[in-house]
Amino acid sequence: MTRIVLIVEDTEPGRDILEMALMQLPGIDIRSVATAEEALVCLASNHISALVTDLNLPRMDGFQLIEAVRADSGMPIIVISGDNNPSTLQRLAALGASAYFPKPYSPSQVRQRLEELIDVP
Repeated sequence: MTRIVLIVEDTEPGRDILEMALMQLPGIDIRSVATAEEALVCLASNHISALVTDLNLPRMDGFQLIEAVRADSGMPIIVISGDNNPSTLQRLAALGASAYFPKPYSPSQVRQRLEELIDVP
């Protein structure tokens, strides 16, 4: 069974790094978008197994995206961000984020955590 992982990252290099890291997982199909609005459209029209998102997105930020996703889904959400505000971790925990990786991050650690969250064989 193929699982779809949605990457939400507004920079092309950031998307590329995550795509390369996550495409190594067996049975995973990667979708990438640059905005939270595009992510919501993709989430509404696809069965997404997990979300990997940045916080600093144009117009609608990652916090708002997580809040919208959590309103009707318990899917794993991994957050990657350069946000160094001390309250970020508390806010993400309250919103139900599954994992947080501060930039710079290790793509292999993100891949490993995603494997654990979606139980990749």
